[in-house]
Order: sequence, then structure tokens, then C-alpha cells
Amino acid sequence: MLWLALHLPRLPLDVFERAAPLPGPAVVVAGDGRTVALPNAAAARHGVTPGQKLSAALALVPDLETRTRDPSAEQQALESLALWAEQFTPTLHLQPPDGLLLEIGGCLRLFGGLEALAARARDGLAELGFDATLASAPTPAGALLLARNGLDSLVTELPALRSRLRMLPLDGLDAEATVLLSLARLGARTVDDVLRLPREGLARRFGQALLDGLDRALGHRPDPRAPFVPPARFHNRLVLPAPVPAVEPLLFGLRRLAAELCGFLAGRQEGATRLQLRLEHEDHPPTDLRLELAMPSRDAAHLMVLAREHLSRLALPGPVEAFGLALEESAQLAPRSLSFLAEPGSGAESRAALVERLRARLGRDAVHGLALVPEHRPELAHRVAEPGTPAASLHHAPRPLWLLATPRPLAAGPQGPRLDGPLALLDGPERIESGWWDEGDVRRDYFVARDNSRARLWIYREIGPGPGERWYLQGLFA
Repeated sequence: MLWLALHLPRLPLDVFERAAPLPGPAVVVAGDGRTVALPNAAAARHGVTPGQKLSAALALVPDLETRTRDPSAEQQALESLALWAEQFTPTLHLQPPDGLLLEIGGCLRLFGGLEALAARARDGLAELGFDATLASAPTPAGALLLARNGLDSLVTELPALRSRLRMLPLDGLDAEATVLLSLARLGARTVDDVLRLPREGLARRFGQALLDGLDRALGHRPDPRAPFVPPARFHNRLVLPAPVPAVEPLLFGLRRLAAELCGFLAGRQEGATRLQLRLEHEDHPPTDLRLELAMPSRDAAHLMVLAREHLSRLALPGPVEAFGLALEESAQLAPRSLSFLAEPGSGAESRAALVERLRARLGRDAVHGLALVPEHRPELAHRVAEPGTPAASLHHAPRPLWLLATPRPLAAGPQGPRLDGPLALLDGPERIESGWWDEGDVRRDYFVARDNSRARLWIYREIGPGPGERWYLQGLFA
């Protein structure tokens, strides 16, 4: 087996900056409210360090912005990250407060090897807004120790892992501070120093847990771990550092949510067909937007184009404090067969993307298709349908693309129908008699005609009682 550990050393700060970067010097304060847990880059440039008293940090930076550490948000971020990481492997383990383990031994060939998989994971983590250290090892505890000690290394064999772990400093062990202090007083400086001490004496003095942890990391003992059980649907939410009155600043964090969603979908070989974007306001009910896709997709760039189009038409009732993205419906994504020659239907994805963008900009009801129905009366021979619905012709006779909403009466003279002059009849008649069963009975003779400007028209002569011929214009040919 081979494990990849993801260590997020700045997770307490990342959860506050994923929606939008904090604008100036800022720190995350520990739960006691008096100690700096983590400064951002701007605060660190002023000399603020982890573990520093908040009063000392405020003396250095009077306008320092503070956020109280939020363990629940950090746990939620780990779970969301696990959903994204399912695109690499279905076997994942959360390692709170700041780690994630992936069993990748069976999927290396799929991603082109360990280095290619690790590079892809690094790029994805950066896109999601996480500062991470990655390390691989044949044992899960060994991979975690390497990553949490900042050793961004890819180890695949047990002898190499044991050599690396023996060189770790003592404070790199996952043990209580009192135990590490006592070991240091005994002269131990590295893991190798600890391993040289008598095991029985170590167990009696410091407990068996210390030795068991080392044995699991070195591969001397089994290391079973509880797997992560993902939810059936994706949903995540980001809180903005400060309320924003416009939609444009939302796109920064929304891009990260879209990337998380696409990783979740990739692990299931699915594409999104309906999403819900919720904008939360302080003094108003939430604003919900529904994003519907003509074809299943897990392309983050495409989803962002749709979201931008929807948001551009939105009038916000008030500043946005937080926003969330939820997957409402998905479908299996059909595998794509690549060919040197274009195949029939190969442009379906681009047509679907065009329909989605038009609907996002103009509204769903403004963009639709037409489908033919088995009806001889032309004005009733079609219905509104989803774009792309097959429109096989029911008639062999020519039909115009444009039908008038109401047939237009034409003048008639001794030489036939007229429209700004006499019309030349090119084809016809085609007799249509129908509708006797629904009180919409018609009896017409249809002709293809040409006017003085050489435009082709579709006209008909009404057959019925009464003097003279009654002619009508019903359609125009392209």
C-alpha cells in the first residue's frame, strides 16, 4: 500500500480567507482569546508570530484584524476537501485537526505515476485556497509524520521511510509535550535517539502508546483507520470576511466551490445537471439562484461562466455575508470516444453550452426549441420543446420556417391573389382538410408563391361556401 498525506498548516487561517483574502494584517486567535494562533502574511511582516500574546501583537500592529479560531469550520473544510480528493481515490481518512490521508497505491497508473498525481493534487489544493504539504509513504502514520514536519517528499519503500523518520527531530513526534520534554532531558534529540533507548523502560516510563505510534509509523504494526464516508450530495458554504454589496467579489470564492464540486463529481464519474447558488444577507431572506445545464458537466470553467451570467442579471436586496453552492441533480457522464474524424453529434456539447449561456442571460422561458406533432393544420403542427429535441418532418411537401401568428388576408383579383402586385404560383395545390373532431374544421388549398421581390411565400385558398375566393398568407420561406 502507498499513502499520500495532505497537511494543512495554515488551515485555521485558510478557512477565513477562502471566500476572499483578508485585506490587511490579520491573525487567528486561539480559543483562549489571548494568544495568536496564526498570523497572515501582512501581519507576519510586522513581526507577529504564532504563540505571541495578542496584546503584544496589537502593540506591533494597532489596526490588526482578529478572527477567533473556528474548529467546526476547520472540520467542515477537511470534509469538503475529502469530497474533492475522491477524484484520486475512494479510500480517504480524515486526520483532524489539519490532515487528510489518501490510499493511492491502486491508482498511480491512472494518473501517470506518483509524481504526476502529487503535482496534480498540489495544483488543485492551491486552486482551492489551501496551503499544503504533501508526503507519501508505505504507512499512513509515516506519511503524516513526514508531511507534518514539512518534509514535502515522496517515499515509496519502507527502508527509505525508516531512514527518513529516524532523522526527524524529537518535537516532530505526535506525542504529549510533557513526554517530549522528559525525553529531551534524557538526551534524546531525534527519533533515532528514542529508538535506541530500551523499549521496556520507555513503555514503563512513558506508556505503551508512544512505542505503538512509532511502530505504526515504521511499519512494524498494523494501522487500521476509520474511512471517510462521504454524503450523497455536495454542499458547501463560505463566509465572506466582510459583507459585499456587489456580485463581482463573490466570484473569487465561488470559483473555489466550483473546483471542489468538480472534484466530487469526478470521483463519481458524474456531471452536474442542476445546481443551487444561495446568497445570504443580514437583513433580507436568502437569494436563491438555480443553474440548470442542458448536458451533464463537471467543467469548473463552464460552471463559472453560467454562474457569472446569472449573477450579472441579479439585483441584490442587500450586502452578501455568505454564499453556498449545492448540487441538486447530477447524471452519469458518458465516456468520450476520441477520433481523428468528426463524428455525427460531436457538436452537441458546444450547442448545449450555447443554450445554457443564452438561458442564463435571457431567462429560461426565452430560449426553447420546437418539436413537430402529428397534426395536419400548420398552426397546430408544432409545440414548444427543450432545445435539441429531434424535429423529424411529418410532411414531404415544402414547409416554411416562419409561420405568421395569424394568417394575413390577401387581395384577390381575376388573375389570382395579390400582395403589392400579383403573386406567381410556383407549386400546389396541396389540399388540407382536418379538425372536424375538435370544432376547428379547415378546408384549404396551399400554394408556394413568389412576389415581385422574388420572396417565396406560403399561401392558401380557403374552400367553403360564400362568393369569391378568400386567400391568406400564412408563412414565409427562408
